[in-house]
Amino acid sequence: MSSRQARRVELTTIALAGMIALGPALGAAVATAQPADVASGSGSGSGSFGSSGSAGSGSAGSGSAGANDPVSTLPAPATTAIRLAGATNFRDIGGYRTSDGHTVRTGVAFRSNRLDGLTDADLTKLSTAGVTLDVDLRNGSERSSAPDRVPTGAQYKVADVVSFDSGVSFHEFPVITLGRAVIDGLVNGSSDLKMSIQYPFMVDFHGSDVAFGTLLRSIAGNSSGATVYHCTSGKDRTGWATATLLTLLGVPRDVVNADFLASNTQLGDPKAVELSWLEAAFNEVDRIYGSFDKYVHDGLGLDQATIDALRAKLLV
Repeated sequence: MSSRQARRVELTTIALAGMIALGPALGAAVATAQPADVASGSGSGSGSFGSSGSAGSGSAGSGSAGANDPVSTLPAPATTAIRLAGATNFRDIGGYRTSDGHTVRTGVAFRSNRLDGLTDADLTKLSTAGVTLDVDLRNGSERSSAPDRVPTGAQYKVADVVSFDSGVSFHEFPVITLGRAVIDGLVNGSSDLKMSIQYPFMVDFHGSDVAFGTLLRSIAGNSSGATVYHCTSGKDRTGWATATLLTLLGVPRDVVNADFLASNTQLGDPKAVELSWLEAAFNEVDRIYGSFDKYVHDGLGLDQATIDALRAKLLV
């Protein structure tokens, strides 16, 4: 490695470390500085990036239920929907209509929060549902402190969203991403500025590309059954993964937004996620790639065969 390359790695590592370190402090500062009519407070759980397009419909700063809550666009849950005592944010991503008239198949892919608390009855439900693959988006510390309980016979795979195993590189200089995210978060009235910072980095950081690409290829290639994927709270890393997958399948943005915001209901916390965070990630896709399709191909590294396999597997 040349001295220039070494210096670049050093700078990007410092920038990423600074982003993770500054996030909580900046979020706390904004929470105390916001006007009284702007909700303040952090998301629930530890599902954040450092430990866990065009703007969509709805207010950028809206994370809780309201008169225009896009969650109302979601189909009613099926009476046969799986409910797990040890994972309250577990849900099927199927049932949604796409823009071209297809429907996302149920029983193929499930999103969730942490799986270390699953009961024996929960594991039986997953086995009965045909879950044969568990993809873990969490970092090493999270995995060590709260290892998954996996259904008997199911494969376990790690797709760490913050891993440095693929190097430390970004699609734009991290300080630029950080500065823009801070400004956008303040302008949009984000209730948790550290989350406004972390969502764009899930698009900007190459290690995240590798993880989300691995997840999507794993779902496409799981010929033996259904896949469950998760982080800690099942709302941030899992939220962006699901938004990416549903968008790839052709689900309209307002429904993607609604599925994302449903974590507030699932977790019993109206501030667990807010729409401006998801929009920050989609906006970063637009800035870096110019289109969502280029993000999928050039960022996540999916070839057309994998995309076709995902659509064939998940659409009816």
